[in-house]
Formats: sequence, C-alpha cells, structure tokens
Amino acid sequence: MSALRLVRIAAIAVGFFVVFTLSQEATRARQGTTVPGISWAIGALSVIFLISAIAAERTQGPEHNGRKDLVWGLATGGIAIVLSRF
Repeated sequence: MSALRLVRIAAIAVGFFVVFTLSQEATRARQGTTVPGISWAIGALSVIFLISAIAAERTQGPEHNGRKDLVWGLATGGIAIVLSRF
C-alpha cells in the first residue's frame, strides 16, 4: 500500500470523525441530547464498511483504489467514533 493511499484513508477517517463529532455537538446544544443507540448504528455501519473494504482489496484491481480508500476510511473513522464514546 502506497503512502498516498494511507494519507487518503487517514484524511477520510479524520474527516468522518470530525464531521460526526461536530454534528453530535450541534444536536446536543440544540436539543440537549443525541439519538439513543447512535454508537451501535455507527458500529454496525463500520463493520459493514470493514467487510466491504476487505472484499474490495481482494477482488478489485488498482484502478479502484479511490473507492477502496473511501471504504477503508469510513470503516476506520467509524471505529474511531465508537471507541471514542467508551
């Protein structure tokens, strides 16, 4: 895996984490609470993205690296979101 792919994956993961955290803070400021069970939902989506990323790496060629990086980034960012809530 090239350094460019790692940077792209990290940027997507950090972006997802930051945007989700800001969204939750805005919801908390406006309504006083967030949606119950959101951590479970993000965790489930992260597992789906992780499975998709592993399958894509094994079956798709280098011409699909952009899509693969997006899925890896979303999986990684989602896992970081769930871990940060515990």
